[in-house]
Amino acid sequence: MKTYLNHFLIFVYQQALSCLFPVLVFSMLALSHLFANILPRYDFMLIACLSIQAIMYYTKIETKDEVLVICIFHLLGLLMELFKVHFGSWTYPELAYTKLLGVPLYSGFMYASVASYMCQAWRRLNLQILNWPSHNIARIIGALIYLNFFSNHFIIDVRYAIGLLIIYFFRRSVVVFYLDGKAYRMPTILSFLLIGFFIWLAENLATSLGAWKYAYQHNAWAMVNYQKISSWGFLVIVSFIIVAELKTLKSATEHTKRIVTI
Repeated sequence: MKTYLNHFLIFVYQQALSCLFPVLVFSMLALSHLFANILPRYDFMLIACLSIQAIMYYTKIETKDEVLVICIFHLLGLLMELFKVHFGSWTYPELAYTKLLGVPLYSGFMYASVASYMCQAWRRLNLQILNWPSHNIARIIGALIYLNFFSNHFIIDVRYAIGLLIIYFFRRSVVVFYLDGKAYRMPTILSFLLIGFFIWLAENLATSLGAWKYAYQHNAWAMVNYQKISSWGFLVIVSFIIVAELKTLKSATEHTKRIVTI
């Protein structure tokens, strides 16, 4: 029992370290009110996010490859924000100099923080995946999920049909992580759901701090709709697939280089 308790504490500690970037972003969001008379909050957040990213890179908390992944997520997230705000899914009501078509440029870092967490957790817990679907299947499912975030404004939302594909193709997939040398396993689908749930909790905090607002939150703050848990769950799956495929690609490249060198 003592061993399991120690491992649980190690797990919590490593998770906390992995969440450093999103925690710092939310901290700056909470403090941004203090600088509202000097600089618009969204502009302050962009400077803060860029500064946090630079500090984490130059202090070697994040690697060059992890920063590259985070930049990819920032661009994908910003593209989605531009689309969703245009169609009125949510708004950024405050004024800012660094807004593009109604979307503050810092918003992409909200998605990048998910990528930062995944990269950090992957490295710190020595994550491995067993029974991962074929690369083509994983990439097609990731593309379908991302495209559905856009297409559901024009055609029927097919997220639950995609969900059935995920259940089928990932049903045997297991995430293996290590705590003090001991291996633990968790179904990959369960990890998707858990991460999505905790991001939904974080979204409630973010909207209460004014990071963005849904239509039903303009008069007074209200809890984010429970349906958003599934949205975040699907976003987590896309993020997980991108990180996993990039890591696979890097491993294959490094293996090829070793063969060439030999």
